[in-house]
Amino acid sequence: MMVNQAEDAQPRRILVLGGTGTIGRATARTLIGRGHDVVCLVRPAAGHADRLSRSGDELGLSGAELRPCDVTDAASLACDGIRGERFDVMLSCLASRTGTPEDAWRIDHDAHVGVLGQAEAAGIAHVILLSAICVQKPILAFQQAKLAFERRLIASGLDYTIVRPTAFFKSLSGQVERVRRGKPFLVSGDGTLTACKPISDDDLAAYLADCIGNPDRRNRILPIGGPGEAITPRTQGERLFALLGQPPRFTHVPVALLDGIILSLTTLGRFAPSLRAKAELARIGRYYATESMLVLNPESARYDAEATPSTGSETLFDYYEQLIRGEATAERGEHAVF
Repeated sequence: MMVNQAEDAQPRRILVLGGTGTIGRATARTLIGRGHDVVCLVRPAAGHADRLSRSGDELGLSGAELRPCDVTDAASLACDGIRGERFDVMLSCLASRTGTPEDAWRIDHDAHVGVLGQAEAAGIAHVILLSAICVQKPILAFQQAKLAFERRLIASGLDYTIVRPTAFFKSLSGQVERVRRGKPFLVSGDGTLTACKPISDDDLAAYLADCIGNPDRRNRILPIGGPGEAITPRTQGERLFALLGQPPRFTHVPVALLDGIILSLTTLGRFAPSLRAKAELARIGRYYATESMLVLNPESARYDAEATPSTGSETLFDYYEQLIRGEATAERGEHAVF
């Protein structure tokens, strides 16, 4: 099921949060390319703003205004970010870096609540939020934090568009170099426990940009995946080996092993706080090893590939080829799947 495109291409003034991450950069570039007036709020860490100014062309953000701003501080948001100016749309690609409870609630919820308040005060009429498809089954802290803010946004009375993408290419690319070095591809169970419709940065960016001028996407929660059929980890491995001209070899990781690691870290975390975060990261790993990134049918409680909309033209295996040829670099982040 392919989605429709934007109906109104009129330029807007757009406030972008999280514009220097991989998805955020792609989104900002797309918005700039469509003629929108883009202001990106960036972290005011020492030297960070100067680095961004020097590398704006390289990032493809030379057409955007970059404003150092602490999104967790209301005064900074008002004075350094919005500055009393008019914006038509606020688009957030902001997300916690690790997914641990403290980080998740501070960024995925609290920071967004603060930003929403400033958006309301500034008269911003439309908020586009990049969320995640995994909030359908909110077991983890970062999922609960994201879902709590989704509810807050919906209740605000502002027009909203909540986009829940499936797995990103970068999150499924950590084993390319491993396999290139002759090691086996790691899978949970038999490699078919889960499936997803991976989506590229550029295809997701285009989808987010299309939400600006499309009234059909207002006040809706929109799951979205990339083109083609849903693929399992085993299929990912098989195609990767084929691209490298190697016979497929897999190492099967029992889910029970992950459970044992989680239990051990949780127990030790009662006495060593540093291990609590590791226990949550292990729970995140187990979740992605056992839950599909597809639409969850509420009646059957089963994931449904056919019900998961698709957009774009770029495939994960095209991206693998680019990585192998050295034409792309995987910026995986701290909570990549593999």
